[in-house]
Amino acid sequence: MNKARKGPKGKADSRSTSARARSGSPGASRPFVIAGARIQQVQEVLGEILQWQYPADAILSRWLRAHPKLGGRDRVELSDGVFDVLRHLRRYRQYAQSGSGASTRRLAILGLSTVFDPAKLDEALTPDEKDWLAHVRSIRVETLAPEVRWSVPDWLMERMAVLDDVEGLVEALNQSAPLDLRVNSIKAERDDVLRTLQEGPAARFDPQPTPFSPWGIRIQGRPPVNRWELFERGVIEVQDEGSQLLTALMGPRRGEMIIDYCAGAGGKTLLLGALMRSTGRLYAFDVSAARLARAKPRFARSGLSNIVPVVISPENDQRVKRLRGKAHRVLVDAPCSGLGTLRRNPDLKWRQHPESLEELKVLQARILRQAAACVAPGGRLVYATCSVLPEENQHQVETFLAANPAFELLDANDILKDRCKNLTFEGPYFSMRPDIHGTDGFFAAVMQRAG
Repeated sequence: MNKARKGPKGKADSRSTSARARSGSPGASRPFVIAGARIQQVQEVLGEILQWQYPADAILSRWLRAHPKLGGRDRVELSDGVFDVLRHLRRYRQYAQSGSGASTRRLAILGLSTVFDPAKLDEALTPDEKDWLAHVRSIRVETLAPEVRWSVPDWLMERMAVLDDVEGLVEALNQSAPLDLRVNSIKAERDDVLRTLQEGPAARFDPQPTPFSPWGIRIQGRPPVNRWELFERGVIEVQDEGSQLLTALMGPRRGEMIIDYCAGAGGKTLLLGALMRSTGRLYAFDVSAARLARAKPRFARSGLSNIVPVVISPENDQRVKRLRGKAHRVLVDAPCSGLGTLRRNPDLKWRQHPESLEELKVLQARILRQAAACVAPGGRLVYATCSVLPEENQHQVETFLAANPAFELLDANDILKDRCKNLTFEGPYFSMRPDIHGTDGFFAAVMQRAG
């Protein structure tokens, strides 16, 4: 039996102490100690997240930094429990109504019921909690209303109802996502990197080539990729396969002038620079100096020399005006609801609301107009989101094209067919879904300005 961890001054840490205090036995089993401590930790983190003031991943990261003694397994269990609650929050809250005590503790128990073996979890519960959890486990999920079963807000359920196979989509969005890597083609070939991963310590994460992207590698679990030598040398980056393919729609060529209008953390910028073979000029625009600052280390690791980060004003930026009609290609990865990324950011469906969506739609239309002005005659404009909602996607493009007859819509299938032979879409739009393609939800439209 493992002994309790020792904290400052030789005292057992709070996880073991609190668990033993509840058990009344100094010889409580390690599974009891771990499960009991984990319930307290998840409850504490949820208490902050459910105020909806900040993104869940930011709150969780801050909490983990404040508890550096937690091991890797502890962190994974805690994270899995928290994010399971966020994915199934509406259903779990309905279940929690039948219990007693603090609601966040009941939510924590439900989240950890997917992490721990039932017997181990039950050891950390009171008799009343055991009875309540046994009742919850007996509930047939299929008997619940769809919006409760899938844990979707009513307003979002109404908007998603127009999509094909909404059940398959929502169920996929409620699953955890694998981790996709992208090989930096400036520094290495995917086959060589894949072989290195499969033959080394990373083999336990089952690295496999992504089914569509020629640069992607998919791994299972959440290993500390940022500490891998390949990452530190700029050979690999974390980027969802859908994002990789979306960037490929730009079709960049050597020596061109290209603008990534909403560069953010720089993932798409990096792939564009690699496809340009570090030639030409690649502007990474963003209104947030903090986001571009976080991107700069990635740019440095990549070995690319053609990236020019520029912080721009939201409106009437003079540097943008000087590039009017000069860029060969412009990518608009527009600010959006992010609802296509719920596998990774399940709190978004609770933090977004109809009013914020309307504000985003206005912002998207304005940015698209601004970016389009930079496209040279004969140049390409790509509008993209990580949303699954038509009002942020097709409707925005249709409205833009109606007001800007100089642009015409191109077929995404024709652009990707040589690079991704096994990927096709119905219609001209690029549309990736987790239930169909195994990626986050992405949309893109490719437009060309008349020459």
